[in-house]
Amino acid sequence: MREIIFSKINKKRWLEAEQLLTKKQKVDPEVISKVYMQLSDDLSYARTYYPNSNTTAYLNKLVLNSHQFMHTAKRENWSRIYTFFKKDYPLLIHSHYKQLFYSCLIFLIAVLIGAFSAANDVDYVRLITGDNYVNMTIENIEKGEPLGVYASQNEISMFFMITLNNIRVALIAFAMGALLSVGTAFMLFKNGVMLGSFQYFFYNYNLLWESASGIWMHGTIEIFSIVVAGAAGLVMGNSILFPGTYSRIHSFQKGAITGVKIVAGLVPFFIIAGFIESFLTRHSQIQWLSIFVITISLITIIFYFFIYPHLVYKKHVQHISA
Repeated sequence: MREIIFSKINKKRWLEAEQLLTKKQKVDPEVISKVYMQLSDDLSYARTYYPNSNTTAYLNKLVLNSHQFMHTAKRENWSRIYTFFKKDYPLLIHSHYKQLFYSCLIFLIAVLIGAFSAANDVDYVRLITGDNYVNMTIENIEKGEPLGVYASQNEISMFFMITLNNIRVALIAFAMGALLSVGTAFMLFKNGVMLGSFQYFFYNYNLLWESASGIWMHGTIEIFSIVVAGAAGLVMGNSILFPGTYSRIHSFQKGAITGVKIVAGLVPFFIIAGFIESFLTRHSQIQWLSIFVITISLITIIFYFFIYPHLVYKKHVQHISA
């Protein structure tokens, strides 16, 4: 193909790319990536057939600009993620402490009910967790490995399975909020009863400390994260029940978006909890390790979800008032 024909065929697309790269507005990274690949193909063709032409020089400049633009966009994406966890997410948590309180309260009541029920009916835990799991746990206890279930799988496969499962549970707890918050309350109650009854099951075998030191190594972050996901579900459910001055549909849309942001902010915590459960919980018999991990987990939760949001909010208010 002659150079003049090649240029004529692609000139419009090149000019559009040039205009896109000179825009100061934010551009979808996928669009830039597509433009970069197209220009790279054109440049490769031009270098083959018109190595020393003005067209090749022009395309080379466009490719360099698109490459730089693409990497700048990526840096901005990382910057937005950093800003989200540094400022936006703590403010989000701070503005929904009421829902977080109710989520914690529902879960705590359910734990107490689960423990009380297990104390009055030895078979109650079987009803909640299933015969297979209970029988397996009893076998592990008789072997002197009450938490042997955590050491029965490969660490890496276990990590991915547990992390994805915890995210799935959190998403379900949130999505159930669409049932006017009742669905989320049910999910929180169900998981709380399960935890309470299972902990009492170990208490019956005089293994409360052994089970607690293992379960709460990962459970401190994991369970609290599910409770926060429950709060996100309550935010969405309450937006339907109490739309305020908004239309019910508009209120629901706002509540759903807010809830999704709350759940999205939990992903790093589920990853951390999954790592602890897969790689560290199997070593819970090392008491100093259990105490250390549980303590660090508690400090992290208290600081990031309670102390830090208040500090960010206070600074935010001062900034607005200034």
